[in-house]
Amino acid sequence: MGQLAVIRGWKVHSIHHRPGAGVTVGYALTVDRILDDGEHVRGEEYMCASTAHISHPNTPGLVRLTSRGATAWVWRYPGDPELPALHIACSPREMSALLGTPVSVELMSYRPTRRAVVRVRGANGVSYGKVARPPQVDSLAKRHTMLTRAGVSSPGVLLHDSRGLLVIESAVGIPLSNAISHGLKNRASALLFSLTELLDSLPMEAVGLTHRPAWADRCEHYAHAAATALPDERPRCETISRGIRDILARSDSGPIQPVHGDFYEANIFVSPDASHVTGVIDVDSLGPGHRVDDWACLLGHMSVLPHLAPQSYPHVEADLPVWRDMCERMVDPAALCVRTAGVVLSLIAGAKRVDGREWHHDALGRLATAESWLERAYGHL
Repeated sequence: MGQLAVIRGWKVHSIHHRPGAGVTVGYALTVDRILDDGEHVRGEEYMCASTAHISHPNTPGLVRLTSRGATAWVWRYPGDPELPALHIACSPREMSALLGTPVSVELMSYRPTRRAVVRVRGANGVSYGKVARPPQVDSLAKRHTMLTRAGVSSPGVLLHDSRGLLVIESAVGIPLSNAISHGLKNRASALLFSLTELLDSLPMEAVGLTHRPAWADRCEHYAHAAATALPDERPRCETISRGIRDILARSDSGPIQPVHGDFYEANIFVSPDASHVTGVIDVDSLGPGHRVDDWACLLGHMSVLPHLAPQSYPHVEADLPVWRDMCERMVDPAALCVRTAGVVLSLIAGAKRVDGREWHHDALGRLATAESWLERAYGHL
């Protein structure tokens, strides 16, 4: 290909801010490549610049920039220095060779230096490739295999590549988010019982996996992130954090047992009639924890949907109280509500957008929802 490239245009595509760990910005570029014969070939490319720590600074194509004591690393997608398998997952030729059948690939999501997901289509149907740092992929493969052995409905492993790539089956059913969008109506209670049965089926050996702190356990961190997004609301964010810490010490979180760890509507699949659960995905956080945090994750995410997309989720106001009341009877209600407040607090910063669309109303709605859950928790003490 050409020896010289000229950037003709660029725009910020995404900003990934991890407080205390750096900022990564993705840029969509319009580039003219000048071939040896002088011909110009115009194309679209994607580049990332990051202040995050890079553990593989000698990655081919990685450039280190310094200015006034600050350092940023720049690379062209898919040459992510922390995701050595990304270029494989994004190549139909290489994926076809690995899977032994012709496939096409489509990038679904990409969080620079952290993870990516591609959809894989072939004669055998649809599967998904998950890219992460190699140790994380090894851990994820272990969890999927553990669930498969236990008979839990979750995607099976089709390919595990030690370079940091896992290809898994497609989930059965429809996302719970779709069912919530259409309204659960008289199926809400039965569906929650089915969710309970799924959590009960998680294998006990998962208790031996790595423990990950719940959202409420990191309330100060999430309050800081929320206040960074909404600086005028810092006092409210800090008040929520202090309240969460207070009630955590005064409520019963229940015994340690296997938990999904990220149990919300996007990771749960149900039957087309929403009568029962058909499976779970994104099992990266499977391990020891408190059942109340799985319920808090579910309720917390559900409670912000009307702020995220009010036109798409008109039935949450009717369905959420059914699940909330049922969950309050299964676990300590004060613990449930305060931990749900912690989940919602963690979601406030995520409302911020870089594409120019208005997001303050969404973020403020999430903030008020966290306050409402905290108030309810105090009412249960």
